[in-house]
Amino acid sequence: MTGSEESPSFRLAYVPGVTPAKWVRIWRERLPGVPLTLLQVPAPEAPGLLRAGEADAAFVRLPVDRTFFSAIPLYTEATVVVVPRDHLFAAADEVTLADLADEVVFHPLDDVFDWAAPPGEPAFERPATTPDAVELVAAGVGLLIVPQSVARLYHRRDLTYRPVTDAPQSSVALSWPEEATTDLVEDFIGIVRGRTVNSTRGRPTEKAEAEQRRGRPQQGGGRQKPAAGKSAGSKPESRTARGRTGSGGGGKPAKRGKPRRKS
Repeated sequence: MTGSEESPSFRLAYVPGVTPAKWVRIWRERLPGVPLTLLQVPAPEAPGLLRAGEADAAFVRLPVDRTFFSAIPLYTEATVVVVPRDHLFAAADEVTLADLADEVVFHPLDDVFDWAAPPGEPAFERPATTPDAVELVAAGVGLLIVPQSVARLYHRRDLTYRPVTDAPQSSVALSWPEEATTDLVEDFIGIVRGRTVNSTRGRPTEKAEAEQRRGRPQQGGGRQKPAAGKSAGSKPESRTARGRTGSGGGGKPAKRGKPRRKS
């Protein structure tokens, strides 16, 4: 490696609520020589970070622009409403959007839901961020609808949350620019999909197998031809056969006569 070449590294972005720890741990076990840098970004900013080349891959919330990004959906979260502990909803097991009709419901600028018509009464002003909205809920000003993992992330002792049964849900996916599917991205995809060490690092083999399924010959993997003068199913000659001589070829050797007695 020359002095002008940079050491390989991998930059992984993730949105609030996603916990990438287990995948990062596996990466560091399998690729200890490739540093992995974590970047937490607000959900609306993750696609722009990838477009700008400031991250190699990201855990994002769907949807994403599938004309530009590849994405592997991972899971879908339950949706909850965050309320003060002394709120009426705290005594319920679950609520519906209709139950929120008379409540002030915050719709922060980084809201992950694409509401056609946000539920509840609109707030006087939209909070800039979800943490700002959580502070307002704690002050008893209104309520907030978020994915369950986000409610856990910003949990406070004076707040609780309840499932909203008919609210839209948020799905989390691993995403990256389709034209920037590097070997390191493939390595991380393998980790997220639970591949073993050998299958994760065996990209050339997987590619060869895919080409073989499409009818292309695999380089170096063709069947060897039998050596000249031997057929594929022939057996090696026995030692006895190799030792025979004479024109009889496969005939039995002649018997020796008994020695004559002297008279």
